[in-house]
Amino acid sequence: MKRIVVLTGAGISAESGIKTFRDDDGLWRTHRFEDLATPEAWESNPELVLDFYNERRKQLFEVEPNAGHFALAGLEKYCQVDIITQNVDDLHERAGSTRVLHLHGELKKARSTMNADLITKLDSWELKLGDKAADGAQLRPHIVWFGEAVPAISPAIHLVKKADLFLVIGTSLQVYPAASLLGYAPASIPIYLIDPKASAPNHYKNVITIRENATAGVPKVVSEIIQTSLNL
Repeated sequence: MKRIVVLTGAGISAESGIKTFRDDDGLWRTHRFEDLATPEAWESNPELVLDFYNERRKQLFEVEPNAGHFALAGLEKYCQVDIITQNVDDLHERAGSTRVLHLHGELKKARSTMNADLITKLDSWELKLGDKAADGAQLRPHIVWFGEAVPAISPAIHLVKKADLFLVIGTSLQVYPAASLLGYAPASIPIYLIDPKASAPNHYKNVITIRENATAGVPKVVSEIIQTSLNL
């Protein structure tokens, strides 16, 4: 069975109504990331950090997966599909994808401030000071903040190295280490870049750019992959 590896960024979630950080009206335009998404921010003002992520989580409970998410989930009927996402939402899972690796954490989870492996699923959008993990420590968002290690990058690299085809959807390829994954794809495989501003790096071969939004571009590419698989 053909192995498809997919890297998704904020662009695919934006079409479900989730505000992105890097757009002209993105969240970084109204907040300094140093005040919201760093270990130092958590130390100095945990209430502000919790409020920020509570607002993001509340929004997540109000949105739904879009055609791009559903197309990727449907592709599992024909290929082995591994999704590596920079997004902290659960829209891929809610669309039906079963193999999703979150590089930057998950918004609907929290973890102990004493033990990063002690992770709790959240049933509602609100996380408050005083909410404790099983070990008695304060819960913090299960998010990889700026300045923290990205533990999932090693398994992500492993997946990309074994891909037969690589899809990159809705990402500017400006955020590292996620952007470095492109360099681990086997030189012979097709790479699709699907984004309205998609631009292929000069030194990569076999790159196809689809300058469309995820809801339009992803179903088209997935349909093409399925037709190819059926004709083998």
